[in-house]
Amino acid sequence: MGIFVKSKQPPAWLKWPAAMLSGGLVGLMFAPFNATFLVWIAVIPLLYAIWSVDAKTAKRRAAKGFALGYLGGVIAFGIELFWLTEVSTLGAVLLPLYLAIFWGMFGAFAATLGNPRRSRAKPILLALYLGAVWGGLEWLRSWLFTGFGWNGLGIAFHDTRLIAQSADLLGVTGLSMLAVFFQSAWLYSAQSSANKTTAARTLGITAVILAVVIGYGFWRIQSEKKRVAVPLKALLVQLNIPQEASQRLWDGLKVNLSYEDETAKAMESLKPGDAPDWVLWPESALGGEIFRTSDGEWGEWEQNTSTILNVRRGYPPFTIIYGSNEIEAESTEGQLYRKNGGHVYNALAIRSPENDLQTFHKHHLVIFGETIPFIDSMPWLKKIYAEQAGAEWGGSFTPGDSFEPLTAQTSGGQEIGIIPSICFEDTVPRLNRRFVRSGPQVIVNVTNDGWFGESQAADQHFNNALFRAIELRRPMLRCANTGVSAALDSTGSLLQPLTGKRQVLTDATGSHFTSGGLLTKVMVPLNPATTLYATIGDWGIITVALAGFILALVSRQQGVTD
Repeated sequence: MGIFVKSKQPPAWLKWPAAMLSGGLVGLMFAPFNATFLVWIAVIPLLYAIWSVDAKTAKRRAAKGFALGYLGGVIAFGIELFWLTEVSTLGAVLLPLYLAIFWGMFGAFAATLGNPRRSRAKPILLALYLGAVWGGLEWLRSWLFTGFGWNGLGIAFHDTRLIAQSADLLGVTGLSMLAVFFQSAWLYSAQSSANKTTAARTLGITAVILAVVIGYGFWRIQSEKKRVAVPLKALLVQLNIPQEASQRLWDGLKVNLSYEDETAKAMESLKPGDAPDWVLWPESALGGEIFRTSDGEWGEWEQNTSTILNVRRGYPPFTIIYGSNEIEAESTEGQLYRKNGGHVYNALAIRSPENDLQTFHKHHLVIFGETIPFIDSMPWLKKIYAEQAGAEWGGSFTPGDSFEPLTAQTSGGQEIGIIPSICFEDTVPRLNRRFVRSGPQVIVNVTNDGWFGESQAADQHFNNALFRAIELRRPMLRCANTGVSAALDSTGSLLQPLTGKRQVLTDATGSHFTSGGLLTKVMVPLNPATTLYATIGDWGIITVALAGFILALVSRQQGVTD
């Protein structure tokens, strides 16, 4: 059984508070608490409780481990996702109950194959197996049933810039694996004090690995600074339109006029020579739909056309990027009409200075927000939606299917590729990476977190999203209606390259729940790095997780029998 020394067992009742403590500590790692330092210790009480599980059969140990892990998960996700009560109390209960299953699966593994009492694996290897399986389960929940990968442990490194840089290897989930690896190794060493040499060696190896991770982060940041890059200036405009669930509380005309006024106000405040290359408005910024035929003919609501003409008038040419709905249309006698049975898309639109149009259709639709599976065969789901959202179901969007990047130019004529994302698609790394190409690129996200009021949802969303800039080594521009409007460089930094000021739109009190415009500047590498994550995607963490599970299984089979 390796070097693990059977210490005095904790009382049975203490295991449950220990699991709950881990859940609470993990919940406190994220906004609004942001106790991110807890990422180094939060899982230790849960591991201590699970490793002390004792039963005559592996099946019973797995069941007890699952129960402890599940309890911890319910507490963690209950705290993290409390903001769901803004739109659905039922959702705020059911989603944590579902997501906790993945913690329970980890608990079952840690109580059996990942238990030092049941394995001959060396401490450092067993810790690696535990970290790998945790990472694999985080990936699984980000993929299964369309996935919800929100707030993996690695997200807590959003304000630890040196360590965050390693996300370009296996994705941010690799950082979650790292956190569990360290905690498993430290706890194993603490409980194996009878063999002080091996325990000290284990701690020494973890220290070396941590030093390598920090060193890698420093090297990555320095190498990104040295890349030849072109400047891109983008004006982000945010209105902070009040909203109740899916319903905006302003009418369409007021929204359009407000975008005109706020954009003009921001443009007038700029210094000479600071004219933006791009102006960004958020998701579903303009209410009138874009009608587009299969051969590319298009038109849109007259008020939208007027608004875009008005914001351009009197200023140097710029590209405008904004969110709108797009309708599949057909042309009859020069008029555009919605095609019979035509699709409706949540779209990101790009209008060049010459008024050429490109659109991207959102891929990853929000269940019970933008689509309801099986609603035609189960119409009672409409009633549930109406009760929870306070509005009648208006029909599902159609998911997009193109993975071709969009393009836009700077005022100097440099063409920039755009990796598009809408709403929480910027928290889905496997989707964003499919748009990566050689040459200069920027990640552009338009979003609206207004569904969730002035809750912690917007901060959590942004902290999840910023890792896309690191994973892909592409700068990011992010424009929200209610949320966090900001610019990030390819290392995930908010700092403006010349002034060193944070590029995030806030009011005088530091709140991002405000209206206004923010001129941002990012340096776009002409030959950006090709990261391991961009190349292999989630296959890296999947392979590591499977290898960890299989090696743990082999170690168990060679070890203690029931």
